[in-house]
Amino acid sequence: MELPVSRWFDAIFLRRSRRIFDPRPVEPGLLEALQSVCIRFRPFPSARAVVADQSPEPVFKGAVGPYGKVKGAPAFIAFIGATDDSNIQEKMGYLGEGLILEATALGLATCWVGGLFRPLIAASLVGIGEGERIVAVTPIGYAPARRFLEEEIMSGFGRNHRRKPLTDLVSGLEEENWPDWMKVGLHAAGLAPSAVNRQPWRFQVEPESITVSVNSEQDTFHISKRLDCGIAMLHLEVGLRRCGLQGGWEFLKPPRVGRFRIAGPQDGKGSPREGENWSDFSPRRASGK
Repeated sequence: MELPVSRWFDAIFLRRSRRIFDPRPVEPGLLEALQSVCIRFRPFPSARAVVADQSPEPVFKGAVGPYGKVKGAPAFIAFIGATDDSNIQEKMGYLGEGLILEATALGLATCWVGGLFRPLIAASLVGIGEGERIVAVTPIGYAPARRFLEEEIMSGFGRNHRRKPLTDLVSGLEEENWPDWMKVGLHAAGLAPSAVNRQPWRFQVEPESITVSVNSEQDTFHISKRLDCGIAMLHLEVGLRRCGLQGGWEFLKPPRVGRFRIAGPQDGKGSPREGENWSDFSPRRASGK
């Protein structure tokens, strides 16, 4: 499946993490569309996703965490990975964020949950094969018309949504030498969600490549930082492809995660579309995590 670049790029700026849901069932057509993308979007054989048309309450029962409990979701997606793949965390972040952006484009609310859930119960609800495990899940459903005070309190009234300046995250090529395609890709990556908004990714930029690394190899909150980096990798690639760039990922040994290499000469590509400016894609377009 080719990345639906424009659709997912727009969803990057619309997506918000929601933990409280309207309990009404999701329209069957939307679940079918989402399950279809789960089947077709398989960039890595060792990572897959399954839509479960049932309440995830047993999966989250008793789990609170820094942002409060998940409440009212009528369905969920389980992200399933092979236990023998040393790169499964970053692959799952990449694949899973694609499904979350697709859900966003369909008008559904989501929330990455990579810890404080019950993987054995999730596995019993969706079924997994030998040598597989549930790496993460997301509830899916409709967000209430208003954001509940509980969600505002748990998110620190926006404090946890603040983004680190790119200058604190990027090394290598000096900022004044960044081409427009690089600015768009990095800004899209900077909007990626992460556990408690820790933003553990770091970017090494070169004229023809961008390397993603973790800021440290010590994971926190029982969630892999490499999963967070996989999410940022998907955002980065969507931003680059939105500017017409082609290329691919290679996975690297810790603390590096992956390198996106630009394929072939750019032939005039690598700029926003006519009438757009790279600053139109900056984090200022997004008001939340």
